[in-house]
Amino acid sequence: MKDQNITRKLEEIDEKLTFLTEQMKLQARRQQELQELKDDLNRIGTDIFQAAVTELDEVATHFDTEDVLYLIKKLLRNTRNIAKMVEQLESMADLLEDATPIGKQAFLDLLVTLDELDRKGYFEFLRESARIFDNIVTSFSVEDVRLLADNIVTILETVKNLTQPDMLSAINNALSVYKNLDIKVDEKISYRELLRQARTPEMRRGLAFGIQFLKNLAATENVTATRVT
Repeated sequence: MKDQNITRKLEEIDEKLTFLTEQMKLQARRQQELQELKDDLNRIGTDIFQAAVTELDEVATHFDTEDVLYLIKKLLRNTRNIAKMVEQLESMADLLEDATPIGKQAFLDLLVTLDELDRKGYFEFLRESARIFDNIVTSFSVEDVRLLADNIVTILETVKNLTQPDMLSAINNALSVYKNLDIKVDEKISYRELLRQARTPEMRRGLAFGIQFLKNLAATENVTATRVT
């Protein structure tokens, strides 16, 4: 019985020694890692310090300790302003975050509109319209454009007069008459027949209209010549 107790106690002592040995190894490993970390930090700190000394040495002539102290004081005095600026930046970031979906939707709507215009042929029409300007540029010289600029008022007035309702109606009637006009003149016609036709009401109205038109045209030309002189 005593031998069993002694054996059990020896086993317990052995287990405790094993545990202590493992703890000592673990502690030694931790100390080694801490020492390695310390060495690494020392090397990094030394490099940073050397780099800082080198960089500061390059700008040492441009500032001194008083400048640094002044800057620190300035920052401390404007702490609230800096905080406000940060808050404004945060507000802008929030606004941008809220506006991003709206911008995406607007961009999608723009794409839909452009696609609709393309399917309707607007872009093709514009591309073909460019040929009009190409023909104008290649067909007219700079002098022609200068003359056009000098006479643009007269041209616009002429177009304005032509687009009046009564003028358009008269032109349309004249075109209708010309379209339906079927004139056949005999190869042999006597002066008596001409005189007989001249006595008809239609012929008299036509002659009167032609004479009045020529008179008005001559009067207009005289007024224009007077203005020019």
